[in-house]
Amino acid sequence: MKLRWHTGKLRLLEPFRISRSVMSERDVVTVAVEHDGVVGYGEVVTSVYYGLDLARIDAALTEVRDLLAQHREPVLDLPATPADPGVRAAVDAALHDLVAKLRGVGVHALLATAPWRPVPTARTIGITTPERTRRAARELAARGFTVLKVKVDGSDGEPDRVAAVREAAPHARLLLDPNGAWEPDQAVRMLAAMAASDVEAVEQPTRPGDPDALAEVAARSPVPVIADEDAATASDVRALGDRVHGVNVKLPKCGGIRAAREIIDTARERGLDVMLGCLVASSLGIAPAVHLAGFARWVDLDGHLLLAHDPWTGIGGADGVLRLSGDPGLGVRPT
Repeated sequence: MKLRWHTGKLRLLEPFRISRSVMSERDVVTVAVEHDGVVGYGEVVTSVYYGLDLARIDAALTEVRDLLAQHREPVLDLPATPADPGVRAAVDAALHDLVAKLRGVGVHALLATAPWRPVPTARTIGITTPERTRRAARELAARGFTVLKVKVDGSDGEPDRVAAVREAAPHARLLLDPNGAWEPDQAVRMLAAMAASDVEAVEQPTRPGDPDALAEVAARSPVPVIADEDAATASDVRALGDRVHGVNVKLPKCGGIRAAREIIDTARERGLDVMLGCLVASSLGIAPAVHLAGFARWVDLDGHLLLAHDPWTGIGGADGVLRLSGDPGLGVRPT
């Protein structure tokens, strides 16, 4: 098998603010694996938070290229190299895309799941003024979005901003994401105030790396708590047990489709709900998780909808519903 890759940029429609940063664009690397004239694609984006830059991606892919060159036939069971899960996820996606194309089926058909069906996705509202938040919620609801996720920080006015979303979109399901910005007592206080807005769940309210603090908040919170960074692997989920209400599975965080399935199965064994999340990426980068949507209670796969221009198409979502194109593989193609 032959591996090649090239770099580009993804620019956002507007600056996107969360509790720890503001982003306007990010670098992207498109990965291609070829066998018998058929090409499978995957994508990895750079991330300051995860310490992943273009040089690190290039070095990792060079290592993978040498490994794949030793295989005469496509394989799905990549070794644990490279160490970076984002790069592993991109190569894993390309291999799944390739194998599914060779078999003439969608990637979900390789996963032994029920037939794939269109699924609603959350749409994220970044941290901004209450009025802009209210306007965004109203516009998104009018476009068909039935699930809204609100990025929040530790400001005293945040419960009012969440209430503005509820007022503007009275029938939407609401999710919260502080990106680990709250201390445990602060999290409980904030969630008690925001629960009045009928919030379904909150992602990783406390700083990652302290699962005991996260579990403490989950025990005291009126809002179900979903572990994100503290549930990056199946081992993390086993360690958490039933001390949280659910886990957020992100393929660039765990290493791809196969690793995600292990986390999902581990969570289900423990009675935990599953959320599928993403980074800001193109339709190519989001597509692998879309094929896993049947496993999740919450689907938050809107990273491609935040872009000024998506270089790939095939998963929908502009009206709040993800739909696969029906093409073999990941089902995406260049725009």
